[in-house]
Amino acid sequence: MKRTIREPLPGGGLVLAVSDRPGPPPLRFEADGRRRLLRQGGRPLLLGRLEGEGCCYQLRVRRLDGHRSPLPPVRAETMRAPGAWPHRYARWLEDADEGPLHDGRWLLGERNSFAPGIWTEDFIAGWPDGRLDLFCGGGWHGVLPLRRLSSPDAPRVKAYRKHAREGTLAPVLLWWVSFLDGWLLLDGHDRAVAALEEGGVPPCVVLTRVEDDERWRRTAAEMTEQWRRETAEPAPAGGERLRAAREEGHALALASLPYDEAPTEVWPFAGTLADWDDLPADGASIWA
Repeated sequence: MKRTIREPLPGGGLVLAVSDRPGPPPLRFEADGRRRLLRQGGRPLLLGRLEGEGCCYQLRVRRLDGHRSPLPPVRAETMRAPGAWPHRYARWLEDADEGPLHDGRWLLGERNSFAPGIWTEDFIAGWPDGRLDLFCGGGWHGVLPLRRLSSPDAPRVKAYRKHAREGTLAPVLLWWVSFLDGWLLLDGHDRAVAALEEGGVPPCVVLTRVEDDERWRRTAAEMTEQWRRETAEPAPAGGERLRAAREEGHALALASLPYDEAPTEVWPFAGTLADWDDLPADGASIWA
């Protein structure tokens, strides 16, 4: 994939300005009326149906096996090495064959605290079915895994629990989906189980689509180019303080740009109405 324009943010996050990838992306939501479908490549991963009237809706979902993480496996030595996780994940997402990125701006930032209940009663741990309360009382605000969760006693989970105790556990990757008012767990299912078993909340990197405006992208690119020119010049004697001030000014200027959440793109169903019935038989009852 063509490298994106990166807008670094204070605190280690960044915004990716993706271009030349018009979509639909390999990992995407499709919709037709009250029906929802999450695809990855040609594989259906999630079938959903909206139920309810007025202000209160539920999304009845059935997940199917076949999800492939857009990130490579994170090795133990990588977890113990210091580094900016949003930047690592950005690089891996850029190279992913079956990820969600398409043209636009995407925010990647670390998050380690959540409102009560998000990783407990609103964590849809059961497989394959679930019900999401979307609009009543302010939305769902939960986490939906995309594959079966391993047992807390599974060998890989046990290894990750040691990292959780040591504080070296790599963050899970969450994708904020606006119409769900919640997150999909894209990578790190076993790490999430390990952190929860150790009594904590998994460290997270959250991927969010943000508003796209050509003016903002042009301004960010101009700011970054100016900063590169300034920092490429040899620093005068005792100029470390000046360089640090320039870097801080660049970060603060980028942080002042708008990063408002944008709606998650939903694509038209890639087929005819009759094709809904040709989806896997174990998901057919979701449409009834």
